Parts: sequence; C-alpha cells; structure tokens
Amino acid sequence: MTIIRDPLWNNVHVDDLGRALVDTPDFQRLRYVRQLGWAFLVYPGATHSRFEHALGAHHLANRTLALLSASGQLTDVAPDEAAIVSAAALLHDLGHYPFSHALEEIGAEHHEEAARPLLTAGPVAEALTRVLGDDAPERIYQLIRGRSGSPLQRLISGSVDLDKIDYLKRDALMCGVPYGEVDVDRLIGSLVVVANPDGDGLTIGVLEKGLAALESLLFAKYQMYRNVYWHHAVRSATAMYKRLVDGALAEGALEANRLALYTDEGLLHDLDRAASNPLRALLGRLRGRQLYKRALEVPAADVDESRLEWIATDRSRAVRAEDRLADALGLAPGEVILDFPAKEQMIGLDLPLVRRDGRVQRLTGAGLPGAIDLPQLSQQFYQSARSLRVFVAQRRTLDVDAVVGELSDG
Repeated sequence: MTIIRDPLWNNVHVDDLGRALVDTPDFQRLRYVRQLGWAFLVYPGATHSRFEHALGAHHLANRTLALLSASGQLTDVAPDEAAIVSAAALLHDLGHYPFSHALEEIGAEHHEEAARPLLTAGPVAEALTRVLGDDAPERIYQLIRGRSGSPLQRLISGSVDLDKIDYLKRDALMCGVPYGEVDVDRLIGSLVVVANPDGDGLTIGVLEKGLAALESLLFAKYQMYRNVYWHHAVRSATAMYKRLVDGALAEGALEANRLALYTDEGLLHDLDRAASNPLRALLGRLRGRQLYKRALEVPAADVDESRLEWIATDRSRAVRAEDRLADALGLAPGEVILDFPAKEQMIGLDLPLVRRDGRVQRLTGAGLPGAIDLPQLSQQFYQSARSLRVFVAQRRTLDVDAVVGELSDG
C-alpha cells in the first residue's frame, strides 16, 4: 500500500493497481484541473483539483466496501465487484473538462462520456485489464455512467454516491466555509446490500437509522450551491468562460474533441494564442478578475422556470438573445450574458429504505410518512438557490418585468 496524505481524510491508502492508475498521464492531468473552476476568484483557497477529489472518492469507496464486507453484505456479490467499484471511484472524473462543469453547459458531451476513450484504450485500460481482466474498462465505464447492472452501482452514481460526499466536504474545507457538513460515518455505516423492491436483483439501500445522515447530505448540498457553486460572482466568471470557449469553438481556435485533454492553464494558453482579439479581451478580463456585473437577478421561484429552461439548454438561442439584449443596451456582442444554471436535482431519493422492522420500501419523490419530506424540501432548496441573472460588461439598469417577459416569450 502507498499512503498519500490528504487534508480531508488524513491517510489515503492506494494499492498497486491504484498506484499504477494514478501514475498514468491521463490521471496526472487531473492535478491541473481545478475542482471548482472559477470559484477561486471568490474563495482564494478553492484551488484544489480533481486529482485529490478522485483520491478522496477512492478512499470513501474502500472504507464503505470494507464495512459492507465486514458485515457480510457482499456475500452474494461477485468476488471481483469490489475491486471494480474501487477503481471506478478513483477514475470517475478521468474525462473532466477544464474549469469544472461549465463546458457541459455549452453543449460539450458529458464528462463521463468523454472518459470512455481514456478508460477503454491506452495506459489506463492496460493497467485495468492486466489486473482485473479484459472486461474491466467497460464495466468501470458503465458504473461511471450509471448504467451498470452491478448491485454496487449506487456507490458510484446515485442518491448517496461517494463522489458527492467527498466533494461537499472537500469543497467546504478548501473554501473555508462551514456549509459542507455531512455525517459521513453514520451515512456510510447505514448502507446495506438489499433485494431491489422492484424484484430485480440486489442493490444498495440505506437503513432507516441513516435518514438523518441523508438529510445532512441534502442540507450540505443546498448550502454549498447557494453560497459557493451558484454564488453570483462565481456564476459571472463561469458565464464569461462559457461565452469565451463557445466563441473560440465557433472560430476554430479550439477543437471540441480535444477539450477533455486540456488542463486549465493549457486551455487558457491556447485561447490566448489562437482566439480573436475580442475573445482575448474577454480572457484578459477573466484573468484580471474584471467580472461582468449583475444587472438583474430573479430567484427561480419568482419566474416560470419551464419558459426559461432554454437559457440553460439551447446554447445558440441563448447567445442570440444575449446579443439582442446587448444591442438594445448599446453594448457590443458578448457584453451581455444570460445565466440560468442547468437544472440540478439537490438530491435524488430513488433508493430502497430498510425500515426498523425489516421491511424494505422504496424512498421516492412521494416522501415517507413520519419523516421530513425530503423530496419537497429538496425542490424548495433548489428553487431558493437557483436564480436567473443578466451580467453586463458595463453597468446598466434593467426593467425586471420587461426582461423576464421578453425572455419568457422566447
């Protein structure tokens, strides 16, 4: 075992396979991809990387698998499944783009899809097949995509996936905020392997005693979205970056199929070298933290979200609307940016719950009698954290009703 010191979990143990995977060039790239994108412009400590987050998720996976094994939960699970899950936790962000999730918001394929060629060919695939067999890369990819038939799928992608636990606690620690508290020991200690209530094999469920810990996960996620991930200045920088990369792709200064191979600074270097002057000026503003200011901010709860979702999902339409608004305000194209973060479920709750009397029932959006209504609370949290914003390069005053009305009408 190799021991790696970690500011969150202290000692992270990595076995020979893990060490071989960590030493590949594709995994080493993650050292230079910031976990929180442009959040360091607001929280200076938020310079931690996908590399250390991946090690943290791997650590939590191994802790959880050890607990499940010690309590006899893995008796009916294939003997090699734990090793596959452990590797999947380590590799789950292998295809991540520079500066967090922003590029997925402009139409780049999901980072988990972008990971497929990195997982199934090259040094990572060679290390996996040498130790775990020829089918290991594809099995791990399916786990990362959330499409595996493994009984342990939910540890990698699901309501209580271990990735979520690590990033909430790690991001809070590195930002210096008190919002990411999750009752980790109680939560992972409450995970069990149970018969799927739908009658389709085994799956990960949670004991009823773990509900309070599940609530702590929801509260932590809400607070981090409200105060960090969707902070107005973080979203301004993210929106500027999206407009920058979108423009560079349209100009041919960047190639879409190479985005997942960049580091943060490598991408900025190529933008500075190859982009047009207007885009390089936008890059200069980002690097100098001369962020666009809010001209309008409206909570999602105060608008008809269904009539505004296109801002997050239809990139070309959003850019056209931005430029029309810029023209009306006497600004240049690219000097007005709309921001309505992609719809994010605060916490998925489609998982089996083992009641104290031994009954297994599915915890779903319908809630659970006698407990906090987590589904309704999750929706309220989501609407409270999400806002429609208009950012401008030069200060302008906008009429809220007029702008929202025009955007709602398309």
